[in-house]
Amino acid sequence: MTSQTTIDKTGPEDKTPVPPLDQAPSTGLRGHPWFTLITVAVGVMMVALDGTIVAIANPAIAKDLGATFADVQWITNAYFLALAVSLITAGKLGDRFGHRQTFLIGVTGFAAASGAIGLSHSIAFVVTFRVFQGLFGALLMPAALGLLRATFPAEKLNMAIGIWGMVIGASTAGGPILGGLLVQHVSWQSVFFINVPVGAVALVLGVLILRDHRAENAPRSFDLLGIALLSGAMFCLVWALIKAPAWGWGDLKTWSFLGASVLGFVAFALWEKRVKEPLIPLALFRSVPLSAGVVLMVLMAIAFMGGLFFVTFYLQNVHGMSPVDAGLHLLPLTGMMIVGSPLAGLAITKLGPRIPLASGMAATAIAMYGMSTLEADTSSGLMSIWFALLGFGLAPVMVGATEVIVGNAPMELSGVAGGLQQAAMQIGGSLGTAVLGAVMASKVDNDLAGNWAEAGLPKLTDAQQALASQAVQQGGAPVPKGTPEAIAGKIAAVAHDTFISGMSLACLVAAGVAVVAVFVALLTKRGQNAEAGAGVGHI
Repeated sequence: MTSQTTIDKTGPEDKTPVPPLDQAPSTGLRGHPWFTLITVAVGVMMVALDGTIVAIANPAIAKDLGATFADVQWITNAYFLALAVSLITAGKLGDRFGHRQTFLIGVTGFAAASGAIGLSHSIAFVVTFRVFQGLFGALLMPAALGLLRATFPAEKLNMAIGIWGMVIGASTAGGPILGGLLVQHVSWQSVFFINVPVGAVALVLGVLILRDHRAENAPRSFDLLGIALLSGAMFCLVWALIKAPAWGWGDLKTWSFLGASVLGFVAFALWEKRVKEPLIPLALFRSVPLSAGVVLMVLMAIAFMGGLFFVTFYLQNVHGMSPVDAGLHLLPLTGMMIVGSPLAGLAITKLGPRIPLASGMAATAIAMYGMSTLEADTSSGLMSIWFALLGFGLAPVMVGATEVIVGNAPMELSGVAGGLQQAAMQIGGSLGTAVLGAVMASKVDNDLAGNWAEAGLPKLTDAQQALASQAVQQGGAPVPKGTPEAIAGKIAAVAHDTFISGMSLACLVAAGVAVVAVFVALLTKRGQNAEAGAGVGHI
């Protein structure tokens, strides 16, 4: 069992090591584990919320600023690209300079960029500050995990990560509800302005409570070429996944970026073997449990984010719900993640991660299969059962995979491990949306013409067919203005049936991905280095 020691540098003469947390006094704010958890949870909540809350505001932003559809896509893509590309590098910065400093900088920058977006009067400024949001969010997320890893003893770390995962899950799923309320009753700017007071609270708490923890053998130099190679490879991968639905999976541009990404990763791996202090020591991946945890996080995100993407269209466009109502119908999923995450932490502490992770992915697979059976007239009660089961299955995976990745990394690489965890989730979400989106598009293209003809509707030209297919892929009914009510009803029925057939196939693919993840979960085990943080000193 490994153990790390750091030196307390809070005072110039004080070199006395701080005792392990289970022996530390329960009084005092600075460095208190549960107050630390509250602090990082407030900061992480901002970043998680922005992943979904902004989507609700996009139509209002486009109308107010006169933005095109491509401009609106960049509001999401700019944030996602900046976040995904810089997560691992940001984690390394935390390992080098201390996670307290990077967390505080991340919180401050994220809140400031949010306020700047709210004050923006052009789409160019909105997109620019969304990039800054992503960069500062990348500083914040791995730092939060690094602080938890260093603050909590091994026997309490899973519970802490469980609550941390609960905050992320609740914020992600609750974003559409809060966003809908703010846009509907205040303004689109309020979606961003809300981050300013939240960030201020996180900053004050961080200054008062957080204590910097740094391993004695933390990195002292920067692998600048490694950062450039990894960032370039990540950019090309994520960019290809974002643009593939528009370009097409067979397009030369898509495969050019994917090829450039592969070359970038190969060059990065070769360089990391030569540099003295690599950005990511490749020996890290000799840990089978850690590697399995990264793969598991990718697979979980493919199933979760990809499946959830279509469910929002199903609720709003097929069932005709408002964004707020759609968000409320997802409360069973949110609620089960809130309840299930701390319980999963307890179960993982007692049983280890293998059984809870495999069981969670099995429940996820069953839930995705259930969601593949949804119809246009499915009742809210039946939908709620599948949504609740999905939340119940995801909770142990969010908690356990995080603990497996961070706990199996050396203490001095806890930030990099946190960056890996978040990057895996971001890439998995992008893969899920892109791949399942391609499955949906293919199914709709194959079925729409036949369903249209069977309904006795007038034959479409190739151009009309393409436009109709794009609308149906989002659950919309391509009804031209002035269409008689009877014909409009037939078009809507065909569109919704075709969309549901595509969504069903996408959910079945997601269920298959979850089944594969069950077997990956069997390769995991408790972090061998999880206890390194229990007795670390403070800087």
